[in-house]
Amino acid sequence: MKERVLMAMSGGVDSTAAAVLLLQQGYELVGATYRVYDSISTACMEKEKGCCSVNSLFEAKQIAEKLGFEHHILDFRQEFKECVVDNFIDEYLHGRTPNPCTRCNKFIKWGKLLETADKLGCKYIATGHYARIGNENGRYFIKAGVDSAKDQSYFLWMLTQDQLGRTLFPLGGLTKPEARAIAAEHGFIQVSEKRESQEICFVPDDNYRNFLEANVPNFNETYGPGNYIDKDGKILGQHCGFPRYTIGQRKKLGIALGQPMFVLHINPQTNCVTLGPREQVFSSEFTVSELNPIKVPCFESGMKVISKIRYRSRGVNATLFPNADGRTLRVVLDTPIDSITPGQSALFYDEAGDVLGGGIITNQ
Repeated sequence: MKERVLMAMSGGVDSTAAAVLLLQQGYELVGATYRVYDSISTACMEKEKGCCSVNSLFEAKQIAEKLGFEHHILDFRQEFKECVVDNFIDEYLHGRTPNPCTRCNKFIKWGKLLETADKLGCKYIATGHYARIGNENGRYFIKAGVDSAKDQSYFLWMLTQDQLGRTLFPLGGLTKPEARAIAAEHGFIQVSEKRESQEICFVPDDNYRNFLEANVPNFNETYGPGNYIDKDGKILGQHCGFPRYTIGQRKKLGIALGQPMFVLHINPQTNCVTLGPREQVFSSEFTVSELNPIKVPCFESGMKVISKIRYRSRGVNATLFPNADGRTLRVVLDTPIDSITPGQSALFYDEAGDVLGGGIITNQ
């Protein structure tokens, strides 16, 4: 008997190629495309994103029909708002810079999809992510995708053991060009040529400031001008409201101080934004909370890892030191790095490229 798999379909090349591969491997597929946000603007349509383009919903359905399996369109808008969008807004209003994709993966792409998989009698769910899953010592873990330029393991660190144990990543061992070729070879020429976008799906113009203004009542009045200060507390000038800034930001500060200045710290209580020259942006320590060990059952004191604090950043050798509270840990880097940003994800890899676990940066 063929094992049933709920295939997350976006209407794009990756999920299409993944579906083709799973069918070739003998799985029985059930397609699912979820609607998470109402943003049908021209800009969003142009970016061809499955989560906000009505066209993509029906394109995914057509792809599933052409490949010969059933397809369901799911409405997750309320859950997405509560789990992802509201958190995104709240983080900025507390002076942090969120990473919404990690929460969407845990609570929507896996959480809600696995509920659907259970209802439809599917043992697994599958996506078009460029990552792999390993299993050692009774634990599932995430392995980096073979294509280093497309590796998406950074966004998957919040997944649980149960979620990983029911996941298939057909594209983990392929490159993007190979996935495009698979789609094209099976008659999906237009799909194989689709453009990609890395922006946040529910921020169509890629401007989170405009999004906050449009979605936070009385945003401009509540989060108005405050002081730029230096590390010694000296007032340098005025900014437009702390939620409009992120750690490491240099452009669009609206102030001239005779040298390039960068955002070092954001204090939502005082509405002060600390600026400093580039050398002050670097740090060799930070604290992480919301810990999720994956390959290891726990993070041990003195554990040597490769730490990665943003998707496109290069990893840095580091040492982990769990704090006495048991809920946070201190990361000490071998080499200082710039723009360590509260709210962003910090991942810990081993030398093999496997994800040991991760957490959320709480301070620099």
